[in-house]
Amino acid sequence: MQPAKRVNIVSVKLVKESSMLYKQRRVRSPQDSYELFRDYLGDVDREHFVVMCLDTKNQPTNISTVHVGSLNASLVHPREVMKTAILSNSASIICCHPHPSGDPTPSPEDVEITERLAAACKLLSIELLDHIIIGDDKFISLKEKGYF
Repeated sequence: MQPAKRVNIVSVKLVKESSMLYKQRRVRSPQDSYELFRDYLGDVDREHFVVMCLDTKNQPTNISTVHVGSLNASLVHPREVMKTAILSNSASIICCHPHPSGDPTPSPEDVEITERLAAACKLLSIELLDHIIIGDDKFISLKEKGYF
C-alpha cells in the first residue's frame, strides 16, 4: 500500500508587465502589424519570437515574447504560442520575429514553424492571421507571400 499522493490546487493567469498605446486601435494590414511589433521590439540583438493576441474586431489585447533565441535561431514550440492565445481568449493571433542579420527572407525553419502554428491554430479555432519577419527597416508577411 502506497501513501496518499498530494495533488496541488493551482490557477493559471496572465500577468500584465506593462502596456503601450496603439493609436490605430485595429490591425488592418501587415504594415500595421509590422509597425506595432517594431515599436514593441525596438533594436533587439537576437531573435525574439513574439505573439500578438487579437479580439474579434482585430484589436490587439496583448503582446507576449514567447521565446528569446540566439543571434540567428529561435526554437519555438506551438504550445508556448498557443498558451498565451488560449489564456487571452483570443480570436486570432499574429506572430513575429526579427532577423538580426537585417534580411527578412524566411528560412526553411521559419516556414516550418508557421505551418505548425497554422495547424495548431486550426485545431483550436484561433485564426493565425500572419507571421511577420522583421529586417532592417523592412518586413516580410508570410501570409502575403503564400506560405500558409
